[in-house]
Amino acid sequence: MKRYLILVLLAFSLLSSAQDKITFDYDIAGNQIVRELCISCNKAIYKTTAPKEIAALQEEDLQKFSAEDLISYYPNPVKEELFLKWELAADKVVVSIYLYVINGQILKTYNNLEKTNTLNIPFFNYPTGTYLVVLVYNDSEQKTIKIVK
Repeated sequence: MKRYLILVLLAFSLLSSAQDKITFDYDIAGNQIVRELCISCNKAIYKTTAPKEIAALQEEDLQKFSAEDLISYYPNPVKEELFLKWELAADKVVVSIYLYVINGQILKTYNNLEKTNTLNIPFFNYPTGTYLVVLVYNDSEQKTIKIVK
């Protein structure tokens, strides 16, 4: 009797696959937006969307941060490198950019940016988490972007 019970439990554990019964959907920032429990599912109905591979950076790939300042960044969530581009009004200039961990610790400072309008920030050395990119203008105004790695 014990052998049959062990055999039934072993067969049940091999035939059940809990990983296939819960599905998740995420938004573009990597936040979980849907979690579904599917009791009688088959793998054919699962949504499988591969991440978009980009051969060359195009204008429609950039996420617009602010309509009046035209600050764009890509990608978010970031894996290796964050691309920033800004086109500001004639009287505004980005003078420095700060990279913070979400707890307030400064990781990197970029200064003397008055003559450029793009910046690539490497993220490959940083651990997974949430980061803040702060753009400081010449009139001391600041814009903050939340980045997920």
